[in-house]
Amino acid sequence: MEKLLKLSPQEKIRYARQIEIPAIGEEGQLRLKNASVMIVGAGGLGSASALYLAAAGIGKIGIVDSDKVELSNLQRQILYDTSSIGASKVLCAKQRMFALNPEIVISPFEVRASSTMGSSIFDGFAIIIDATDNYETRFFLNELCARTRKVFIFGAVHHFYGQMGMFDATSGPCIRCIFRNSPSMESATEKQGLGVISALPGIIGTLQAIEAIKLILGIGRTAVGRLLLFDGLEMQFQEIEIKKDPACPVCGGKIT
Repeated sequence: MEKLLKLSPQEKIRYARQIEIPAIGEEGQLRLKNASVMIVGAGGLGSASALYLAAAGIGKIGIVDSDKVELSNLQRQILYDTSSIGASKVLCAKQRMFALNPEIVISPFEVRASSTMGSSIFDGFAIIIDATDNYETRFFLNELCARTRKVFIFGAVHHFYGQMGMFDATSGPCIRCIFRNSPSMESATEKQGLGVISALPGIIGTLQAIEAIKLILGIGRTAVGRLLLFDGLEMQFQEIEIKKDPACPVCGGKIT
C-alpha cells in the first residue's frame, strides 16, 4: 500500500472530531489512512467493525465472506437492509462502507476462509479481525497470524454473552494458548442454539474496532494477552490474563 503523506481538506473536515483528540491529531489520522485491516466474517461482529473502521478512516479494509444476505441476518447485521436479501454480503458491505466513506479502499473477497485456501488474500493486511462464528476458521486464522506475524483480534457472541481479545504471537500468547479445542461458548451454542441478542455483536465488534485503531495509533493499553468477557444481562466485564503456553501447538517456543 502506497504511503499517503497528507490529508485532503475534505478529510480534515470528515475526521475533525478524531483529529481534535490530542493523542491522535493529523499525524495519527495519517497513520489510520495508511493502515490496512482485514475483517473475516461479514455478519454481526463484522458489520460493527467494518462500519466503525470505515468511519474512522482506515485506508484499506478487506472483508471476507462467502454468504448471501438472509432475512434472519437483519436482526443484528447492520451492514444490510431488506433490499439486500439474496445479495452477496461482501459486495453489499463494500457498497455500504463506500457510501459511508468514499475516501478509503475496500477490498471484498467472496470466499470462505479455511485451511484449504491459500493465504495470499491476507498479504498486505497487518491486522486480522476475526468476526467468524466457528472455531475451525478461527484456529486457521490464528495459525496464519502466528506464522506471518500479524495481529489477531478475536470476538465471539452467544445469547447475552460476548468475548474479545487480541493476540500477537511475537510478543505474547496466541488463541490456542487458552483454547486448545473449541471452548465452552461454542459447546453451549451447539447445545442451546445460535441465539444472540441484536445489540451484542455491535458491542463486541465495536471493541474489536477500537483495539485495531489503538494498535495502529500506538496509544493506550491494548488487549494483547487479555481476554475480556462481557455479560449483557448483568452489564459487567470480566478480564482473564493469558500467558504464553510453552506447550502451545501453534506458538509455543516457535515465534520470536
